[in-house]
Amino acid sequence: MYAVISREKIYLPPGSVMRMPGTWQDYCALRDSRGDGSIPRIKYRNGEILLMSPLPRHGREANILADIVKALLDSETRNYEAFTPITMDIPEAGGIEPDYCFYIDNWQAAAGKDRIDWQVDPPPDLVIEIDVTTYTAAEDYAPYGVPEVWLFKKSGLTMYHLQGQTYQQQPRSRYFPTVDLPGLMNRVLRIAAEQGTGVALRELRQQLMK
Repeated sequence: MYAVISREKIYLPPGSVMRMPGTWQDYCALRDSRGDGSIPRIKYRNGEILLMSPLPRHGREANILADIVKALLDSETRNYEAFTPITMDIPEAGGIEPDYCFYIDNWQAAAGKDRIDWQVDPPPDLVIEIDVTTYTAAEDYAPYGVPEVWLFKKSGLTMYHLQGQTYQQQPRSRYFPTVDLPGLMNRVLRIAAEQGTGVALRELRQQLMK
């Protein structure tokens, strides 16, 4: 188990998190040193750089939760744009890389775009984070004005709505107000663990078609 951090190379053991002081320029250099890769994940806030190397569970759960959102949106024939991986940054202020983000109400603002200017363009309507290492807090997305943030931990799904400049925990999603999302996601993840992701998602789509 070891870590290598330099302007030329970044290596972190899977499942590890590293925090260190750094400037915006340091963050940009580390971010760019990955080239086309997205590991480790890098975050910058308040003069601190955070790096996290995800476990396979992280990516699996992120994809399953995103597929649940897509299934719900498709069942209602709602349009959307989805992104992963993506880097959200505001120069000198902060940088973060959500596991998944969705444009739902503002899908037209993101359709067909290769780049998004986070100081000008609308933020994603929904961000999803798998938090197995206490790497993420909903408040990280306040500078971008993301309306809704989902954090999925071992204890289950927690949803936050932006109210003013802070996030408040809510029992329901503003985008799926009639759906018990924590219960639905726990059920789909249980079936995925027992029978496979394909079975779990096919069963979900069949249920939504009824």
